[in-house]
Amino acid sequence: MDFELTEEQRQIRTTVADFAEREIKPNAGRWNREAIFPREIVEKIGQLGFLGVAFPEQYGGGGADTLSQVIVVEGLARYDAGIALSCAAHMSLCAGHIVMFASEQQRVSLLPDLLAGRKLGAWCLTEPDSGSDAAAMRTRAIRDGDSFTIDGSKMFITNGSVADVYVVMAVTEPAAGRSGISAFLVERGTKGLSNGPKIEKLGLHSSDTAEVIFDHLKVPATNLIGEAGAGYRQTLQVLEGGRIGIAGWAIGMARGAMEDAADYARQRHQFGRPIADFQAIQWMLADMATRIEASWMLTCRAAALKDRGLRYGRAAAMAKLYASETAMWATTKAVQIHGGYGYVTEFPVERYMRDAKLSEIGEGTSEVQRMIIAKSLLRDGYLTE
Repeated sequence: MDFELTEEQRQIRTTVADFAEREIKPNAGRWNREAIFPREIVEKIGQLGFLGVAFPEQYGGGGADTLSQVIVVEGLARYDAGIALSCAAHMSLCAGHIVMFASEQQRVSLLPDLLAGRKLGAWCLTEPDSGSDAAAMRTRAIRDGDSFTIDGSKMFITNGSVADVYVVMAVTEPAAGRSGISAFLVERGTKGLSNGPKIEKLGLHSSDTAEVIFDHLKVPATNLIGEAGAGYRQTLQVLEGGRIGIAGWAIGMARGAMEDAADYARQRHQFGRPIADFQAIQWMLADMATRIEASWMLTCRAAALKDRGLRYGRAAAMAKLYASETAMWATTKAVQIHGGYGYVTEFPVERYMRDAKLSEIGEGTSEVQRMIIAKSLLRDGYLTE
């Protein structure tokens, strides 16, 4: 398998880096301090074609492969993980769910604006009392003639208070368990849609995270995505693809931490020498680079399997698991290399460390990824993906 980037992928990486250096890097610290979600930046990313880079051209996408989308997310996360997360949720989860399972009419109606950044998407699965056990959700959608009435709430939703289009999972047949969950499209402005109080977070302050509340919200039955009862199966497939993007997101944070730590080590002097000359520092940087490269290889493999139409669930779980734990480890080491300066907000490595923690939690915790990997291994054997 060839892991060399194509000319198109190298161009995407360069263009994303140039944009991020110019538009994101100078402002990331302020956005973090003031908890600003810079929607205009996401709109610019859409105007450049990056929000739709891996989507079909017929809907306004770029027609590129999965790895191209990963490159976009990784490149943005290198400078601001909050913005990158908002884009990843918009692409992989909301738009990804629509392109995979929505009707042609729904795709034509929604995807062009989503892929161009004119509208922002959110994906509503997690609830206040239901995280890893998605089947325990309490949000209900009751059929009433040609419409459904939705009641309940979703928690920790990326883009939750700023989105224009929501993909919402709700229980339509309580007695059917997982087979009774359905997916719906809900648009901003629908009566009964609101948000809870602002959620204060450890990190990712430039990404909007909100509780989304549905209070007797009525949508036409035509807003159902696919068949009634297919929502849980759809969710599993969406999450498999989303984990590849989250792996890239984690790699971006890890790379940012490593590059900043290396720059600092070259400039910081102790005992008349740059600390980069000390073996203790060199070994931390060497381990960072090795773990990041291994994470990238795992992510490339998962993306390649997906694009070839092969089973990739285990590979995606491995990539997400290893990359997220690498991000947490690498950002912590970057703070250590910076010493006291790593613990203050003057340098961005403390922000990288706070942001990286969510990569071990969101879109399936590390424990869930290990469950997925082990279940696949015990069921299918090792040489199956």
